[in-house]
Amino acid sequence: MKQMMVLLMGALLGISAVQAKGRAGEFDYYALALSWSPQHCAVKPGDREQCSRPLGFVLHGLWPQYQRGYPSDCGREQLDPEMEREFAGLYPSRFLYRHEWQKHGTCSGLDQPQFHQLASTLREKVAVPAAYQAPAQPLRKSRDQLKQDLVEANAWLSKGSITLACADGGRFLREIYVCIDKDGESAVPCSDEMRKREARSCGQPDFLLRNVR
Repeated sequence: MKQMMVLLMGALLGISAVQAKGRAGEFDYYALALSWSPQHCAVKPGDREQCSRPLGFVLHGLWPQYQRGYPSDCGREQLDPEMEREFAGLYPSRFLYRHEWQKHGTCSGLDQPQFHQLASTLREKVAVPAAYQAPAQPLRKSRDQLKQDLVEANAWLSKGSITLACADGGRFLREIYVCIDKDGESAVPCSDEMRKREARSCGQPDFLLRNVR
């Protein structure tokens, strides 16, 4: 009911569901977002902090989700600089520490050490198959093949708990999302909304993962 009211208020105010604010701790599941760094750097080559290093999948964020839309900016607590030191290397840039805590972490219902520890634990829990760790040449994959490769490397995942995002009309992989329960312990099916978004974004028969440089 509260989620419905948030969506209704968003509609009345003329903003989309994903822009509506939320209440800390009130959400349905997490999406662990892992960006393919070579794609980010192809679009934003000036991001020297991230793009001066040969990175593959990197943590974009741990995002509380509704079945439709997501809460954001649920509080005004500023990032404690100690988080950057305690969880060094969690994100590929300093900007993401601040941005991800403010926009998504404040909606988790966790304090800052708990949220960053959960993000770190889940990032480490997702095993990246060897072929995707630092490919010297671009990889051409279908949605089904990439998901199958991830499931084979992670017995706790299923294809239904993974969705993708592509760029440039579906030609290049941009990001993967792993859907996880609110306790941060088990994979859960991604929402219909996320699956539909994947179908729109990655509508080509296959796509390229740019090589790591």
